[in-house]
Amino acid sequence: MAASPPAPRAPVVVEFPFTRSLGPVQSAFLTGLRERTVLGVRTEDGRVLVPPVEYDPVTSAELRHLAEVGATGTVTTWAWNPAPRPGQPLTTPFAWVLVRLDGADTGLLHALDAPGPEAVRTGLRVRIRWSAERAGAITDIACFEPYASLYEGEVAAGARDHDGVFAAPVTGIVTPARLDYTHTPGRAQRAYLAALAEHRTVGERCPSCHKVYVPPRGACPTCGVATAEQVEVGPRGTVTTFCVVNIKARNLDIEVPYVYAHIALDGADLALHGRIGGIPYDQVRMGLRVEPVWAGGGRGAHHPDHYRPSGEPDADYDTYRELL
Repeated sequence: MAASPPAPRAPVVVEFPFTRSLGPVQSAFLTGLRERTVLGVRTEDGRVLVPPVEYDPVTSAELRHLAEVGATGTVTTWAWNPAPRPGQPLTTPFAWVLVRLDGADTGLLHALDAPGPEAVRTGLRVRIRWSAERAGAITDIACFEPYASLYEGEVAAGARDHDGVFAAPVTGIVTPARLDYTHTPGRAQRAYLAALAEHRTVGERCPSCHKVYVPPRGACPTCGVATAEQVEVGPRGTVTTFCVVNIKARNLDIEVPYVYAHIALDGADLALHGRIGGIPYDQVRMGLRVEPVWAGGGRGAHHPDHYRPSGEPDADYDTYRELL
């Protein structure tokens, strides 16, 4: 018996910069890190939360009373990381630790630089190792390191009030978010991809509700039953709804503004996503009839690059209103 061909696999990267402005609490916290000062926020019942939050997680009361805590603390729990990933705090094996800094009542998650898991334990005393260059971010703490600070009978210092005022406060941050994974399509998606290579689009019909779903997932999202019957749909379809994109995406060679739409292919009961081209963005409309333009133009192009007007009259609203 001939061996089955290996399942196709593809690396996938989902990446975007997350930008947020900071309120007074987070601004003071991050600016404090730049100045080698760790701030928490005090709740109405006297607890000090580090990292600080803007609202009490128990009462939802607004919190503004800042307090400075120590740069030393105690490990409350930990997990060893034998193979650090790119972008993590350290390039050599380390421990993820929750550290209750002296004067705080909650744990701060960060990395602990230790020679091995045998050197880490709950109750271990540690201190902050500050980054040489600091800009007002959690990475201003390079990591924690073991620190035998307390002698027998000594009590860690408590938190003390702080006004949160620093020169040149940090008012916003940009955090890169990235997810790397390898995708292996299942039976239904492999058939879908194979059809796309032939410039065909196939879905699967639910044996219960008889709706045709594109792209197929191997099960009906409504009924929850397995699907197997393949149905070819399209290639033409109808724009059911759309949005105008005005912000250019990184690494995407498409000039803005452009239109991204839900397109109900003929014979399908679920609209799929696609870019609309070949028409000014302000002339795209609900009901517009479109057809695919395949990437690369020739056979073997594995997906439509975009959809363009087909030249047909607009579809009547009643023909697609259930697909909005």
